[in-house]
Amino acid sequence: MAQLENIEVIEKRLWGSADNLRANSNYASNEYFMPVMGLIFLRHAYSRYLAVKPEIEASLPSRGGVTRPLTKEDFSSKGAIFLQEKAQFDTLVNLTEADDRAQAIIDAMEIIEADYETLRGVLPKSEYQELDNDVLGNLLRTFNDPALKKATGDIFGRIYEYFLTQFANQSAHDGGEFFTPVSLVQMIVNFIEPDHGSVIDPACGSGGMFVQSAHFIEKMHKNPQDVATFYGAEKNPTTIRLAKMNLAVHGLEGKIQKAISYYEDPHDFLGKADFVMANPPFNVDDVDAEKIKSDPRLPFGLPGVNKKGSVSNGNYLWISYFYSYLNDEGRAGFVMSSQASSAGGQEAEVRRKLVESGHVGAMVAIRSNFFYTRSVPCELWFFNKKKAEHMQDKVLMLDARNVYTKITRKIYDFSPEQLANLTSIVWLYRGQNERFLELVGSYLDRTLVEAKASKEQMGSFVAGLDGLVGMIPEVDEETKSAFEFLGQDINAFENSIDAEAKAWEAAAKDNAGLKATAEKLEPLAETSRDLIKQIDQLYKFVEKKAKESGEKGMNRPIKELDEKRKETVEQLKLIRYFFKQVHWLQEHFPDAELCDVEGLVKLVDIEEIKANDWSLTPGRYVGVAPEIEAEGFDFEETLRDIHIELKGLNEEASTLAAQIQKNFEELGI
Repeated sequence: MAQLENIEVIEKRLWGSADNLRANSNYASNEYFMPVMGLIFLRHAYSRYLAVKPEIEASLPSRGGVTRPLTKEDFSSKGAIFLQEKAQFDTLVNLTEADDRAQAIIDAMEIIEADYETLRGVLPKSEYQELDNDVLGNLLRTFNDPALKKATGDIFGRIYEYFLTQFANQSAHDGGEFFTPVSLVQMIVNFIEPDHGSVIDPACGSGGMFVQSAHFIEKMHKNPQDVATFYGAEKNPTTIRLAKMNLAVHGLEGKIQKAISYYEDPHDFLGKADFVMANPPFNVDDVDAEKIKSDPRLPFGLPGVNKKGSVSNGNYLWISYFYSYLNDEGRAGFVMSSQASSAGGQEAEVRRKLVESGHVGAMVAIRSNFFYTRSVPCELWFFNKKKAEHMQDKVLMLDARNVYTKITRKIYDFSPEQLANLTSIVWLYRGQNERFLELVGSYLDRTLVEAKASKEQMGSFVAGLDGLVGMIPEVDEETKSAFEFLGQDINAFENSIDAEAKAWEAAAKDNAGLKATAEKLEPLAETSRDLIKQIDQLYKFVEKKAKESGEKGMNRPIKELDEKRKETVEQLKLIRYFFKQVHWLQEHFPDAELCDVEGLVKLVDIEEIKANDWSLTPGRYVGVAPEIEAEGFDFEETLRDIHIELKGLNEEASTLAAQIQKNFEELGI
């Protein structure tokens, strides 16, 4: 999650530098978009190149002491792009004022295009000739940001979206189109598992669906280029260039064509796709009904048409298209406006036919604030044309609106664990109970791994605390006693860790065995929270005494101890965090089988859907989740903090009262 937490800082820094081009070039804002994105492309491509290069070099064959040179195939198999030296970002950053930076960048782009046919004519080149040498130097240094060097995932697509919303030119960014949050793309990928064949996105934007599909395939230790082919359609030429650049950065190639998908099927994919994934523009209302009235991609007929002869809302056009693209075993997952699942009129009629087909697999409600540039809620739709026979007349309704992590004031997301937990519900729905149990087992194992790791951290903190206490001339009995109790509690905690770790090795990994282990680990998880309170409390007491002592040289050891305290606390938090994942799964699905959970999930049959006007809105079926006290608030900890602060204020008040009394006496009052 750290990347998401830092992304705003990275973006604003990049935007600040890019925006300087407005004052230092002849370009309008809509013209310097591509040269800026070109540099981000080079930066991210180089980061991925460096990340996989050592592993590739270690595996290169050699003959007669000579190792064969690196090839682009080596990097493609690792999800990266091969870069010759002149195309490497460090080469460009290290250019001097005497060098022609524009020409060097153009040369880098041409070298890459020569190596990758799919990029020919795509990368920006001549645009750099309009920029001053020093301006380019500043841009290169800015884009060499350490945070950007370490960024992973679809960072390119994310920054692309941010820049689109900042640039004055909105022609490449319609009101209903916006970057799909990575976690939502990952959820779609996890649900439909696009591991082979043709993967199509008819509204592909920057290509994020393809990137995440490739990552999924890579986790299966397969080369995405060997097992899957990516097909995309996008109406905006600039966005197509960006999508091809994004794919290339990840060592991928895709067949992306310019098309308006409302009217065109450039890949002729009717009934041929293994997988369809998309985040289409929401609520478009100006599609010409006359042009599409006989389109074979509308098996359920046209949705509502208004007096102007336009489709009233394009949502059901997309839904129908996605369905029609699938072959007889195909699966689809896509983002859709939350309005669509309960829309009335002719849209409801299309939805009825869709539900009656038996191919609607699942519906997932997502709360607002997940989209980076929009606060709208949405829903994820899932089709499966090879649904199990006994599930043909049922739809899985999953309301995930109460599952989220608040990253910033404006951005919510799923943590990796929340995403895995929601995915495990789909495993249970498919009868893949063993995958659910493996996830529970992985959390139990991780709980103990983090517990073992905490031993070293606690030892370091106690040693630092002991050193600081030794520097204080007089230590009160209360602090000594608290220090002694902490040592005893840590010792008991570590003994418990060793005992439970040994028991876990021999424990049964079936549902009964996992539940028994969880019951035994619960006290360990709770103790980790208690130790955090003790450590924080004792640190505050000792810090105060150290400062009051008046001894010189206290600031540095206090600061060092505080760093150790923070590291120890964060490590201890992980123990309870991973145990809470176990608790969440076992509390909701105690038998490791799918069941209805109030406010979360329900398997709904077609008769109930029919009785609810064919609505596919999950919240209409799952009910309301019971209120749970916010996990972040701890009454005891808050009260303890207040007590410590009050004690300090009382001591200060006593000191001030004594000083005032002394002043009065000196004045003879």
